[in-house]
Amino acid sequence: MADIETLNKYTGLINSLKALANTDNAAGMSRFGISNTNTLGVSVKDIRHLAKEAGHNHTLALLLWDSGIHEARIMASLIAESRKVSQTEMESWVKDIDSWDICDLCCNNLWSKTSFAFEQALKWTYRPEEYIKRAGFVLLTTLAVHDKKALDEKFISFFPRLLTEASDERNYVKKAVNWALRQIGKRNLSLNQAAITLGEEILAQNTGSARFIATDALRELKSPQVQKRLAIKQEKQPHS
Repeated sequence: MADIETLNKYTGLINSLKALANTDNAAGMSRFGISNTNTLGVSVKDIRHLAKEAGHNHTLALLLWDSGIHEARIMASLIAESRKVSQTEMESWVKDIDSWDICDLCCNNLWSKTSFAFEQALKWTYRPEEYIKRAGFVLLTTLAVHDKKALDEKFISFFPRLLTEASDERNYVKKAVNWALRQIGKRNLSLNQAAITLGEEILAQNTGSARFIATDALRELKSPQVQKRLAIKQEKQPHS
């Protein structure tokens, strides 16, 4: 239950967002595939500024999410407290997602910091809904980038899911599968070789989505720039 101070903060933030509303920006966002439902057209820079002023407040984040306003939901992902996030809450929020940007920002700003991020990511890759399935692979991508301590096996365990879902022709799913494959393959040389092998298996499916995912990923993962960076990274690792 929110206290008076939190309710007042909520009202102030909603009023601030509405004061920054820009219909031209909202129209422009829709051209990039961002939902125009309850979208005010406020820039992410302004949202981040308001979120920073508000500080972390989980109850406030829940209120902002429940407002249904696009920008308020982005702000909710910024001010929510990851240690207070429950899996039930994640399931509730992910069902509301109607736009790729909210999906990606929730994964990056909040959900990747939870102790059950890998577990939720795997569950969501099995879900049929486009944005929920995307959330599974984007969450995996975010973990590949930011969870420096995760073992290779954590990522390899997702390979069957990447292989299976490479046949999904939906735009936001195939882009997320491609993104996850590329980021996993850039963690270290071992995962790079494993991801290249997987990419070649995906390419062999010879569907439109598989070709999109694999051709782009293999080009990057085999590139001299990536190979050189990973070789240097390996050389710097302490030897046992």
